[in-house]
Amino acid sequence: MGRNTRKRRTPLATKAIAASAALALGGGGLLWANFYASAHESNHQTWGGNQTKAATAQVATISCPDIGQKLTNVPRRARYGVSRELGNLDRQITEAYTRLASTRQAQANDPSFVQNSIVGPLKSKRTATINRIRIDIQRAGGRFNSALLQLAACTTQNANQTTSGGQQQGNGGQQDNGGQQNNTGGQQNNGGQNNGGQNAGGQNGGQQGNNGGQAGDGPTAADFVDITKVAANVLAKPQNTPNGSTGSFTTRCGVNANQNHNSDNVIAAPGVTNGAHHIHDYVGNQKVNAFSSNDTFLQGGTSCQNRNDLSAYYWPVIREQDGTQEKDANADGGGKDLNVGKILVPQQAQIKYLGSPASKVVAMPQFLRIITGDAKSFTNGPANANAHWSCTGFEDKVQLTDKYPICPQGSKVVRTFAFQSCWDGQNIDSANHRTHVAFPDPASGVCPNGFKAIPQLTERLVYDVPQPVIQSDGTVKNAYAVDGFPEQLHKPITDHNDFISVTTGGLADKIANCINNGQNCS
Repeated sequence: MGRNTRKRRTPLATKAIAASAALALGGGGLLWANFYASAHESNHQTWGGNQTKAATAQVATISCPDIGQKLTNVPRRARYGVSRELGNLDRQITEAYTRLASTRQAQANDPSFVQNSIVGPLKSKRTATINRIRIDIQRAGGRFNSALLQLAACTTQNANQTTSGGQQQGNGGQQDNGGQQNNTGGQQNNGGQNNGGQNAGGQNGGQQGNNGGQAGDGPTAADFVDITKVAANVLAKPQNTPNGSTGSFTTRCGVNANQNHNSDNVIAAPGVTNGAHHIHDYVGNQKVNAFSSNDTFLQGGTSCQNRNDLSAYYWPVIREQDGTQEKDANADGGGKDLNVGKILVPQQAQIKYLGSPASKVVAMPQFLRIITGDAKSFTNGPANANAHWSCTGFEDKVQLTDKYPICPQGSKVVRTFAFQSCWDGQNIDSANHRTHVAFPDPASGVCPNGFKAIPQLTERLVYDVPQPVIQSDGTVKNAYAVDGFPEQLHKPITDHNDFISVTTGGLADKIANCINNGQNCS
């Protein structure tokens, strides 16, 4: 594996995020924004590497190297055991962050407290877990890169820490490496809530620490931007070639009105209860949890109108941080993982498969898994970030990666996802859940060498949320945030989406044929 790489064609400072909007009428006349090659593939060694002076240097979160992304050659016999250990690494980070958030007074009294009582013990636990991963891989006949043991140590990130490169310019143009906006404070620097947060209606006794949000772990004022003040940044889509596939296929699966939720992630953490540490909405397949198998999916039933569409479509919920005690306030994935507030049900959840401008598509293989975006991109860096936030009426002009939009009256918040649409032709998954799929070239729409074009899954989620207001004291009234791992501080850049292709009755072929024939089907 490991073939999902492409050379840069333009300098980092000038290459805009590869998000091109194809405006098409279909699916009931909906205006659809199609984002080709939206993932960020830049080297992110400078992410979080530059710090600015601020009134406080309080530690905001813990940043640990993502071991899972480095594991590209895990033998199949070892993958289940390795996935469980990766789940243990996530749990260890969550526990360390929770301890970080609950010991602010001790940290203030003892400058060495964080290192001695949190970060040091965390390194020891991670070292033992990585060694168990090594044993699993070697027992299955694989080779383990011993350099991964050097990634056991974690670092702390201050509340005033920011990026040092590839930031958005003052006009809001998104860059290919994560789209930071330096004039609006992409991470808690100028304008961030370093000494407060949403004091009104906060749960758990108000603020814990200085990172904003109801539980004290975000979002902050710096995470929001008035979309009317952001310049257009959406590029034109690649030109269709004579061999392109111009059709579309819409599947209608509802909005999860029946509240099918859990905090598992069967792709990244199979067999691990609460492996996601945040709550997912599920539409499509109705039997998706940590212990589901391919056989389970085939028996799972579906919320889709097309009963042959048993695919699993799932994404982290959005919560309105209004002080409401949601039913999971004391449960895993919810309050226990610092995801607080009222879960919002999308008003619309539109799922559409699109073609390639450069070639015909092949049918998606049964049980293909795809993760788009990165739930840990705040600490990992933006290399795999694929978040798109906008407002109705602005989608063809402005897409935000690291900001939550403040929409004008009458406009609604929109999350858009465009999945990888190139497949290696062999594998339905990979050890790091990424290298078996890829994005096409943003300029031409051509897949990397050795990859085949498949129907591009796109999803558009529309929410009716109260308009956030940045108040004079630096707090946010009517804040909303996406669920996430607690140490990610509910940053908008961590938005992500998951998909497992499960079809019956020849539906996968029908989707591909419809797209290849230039039809708009549903």
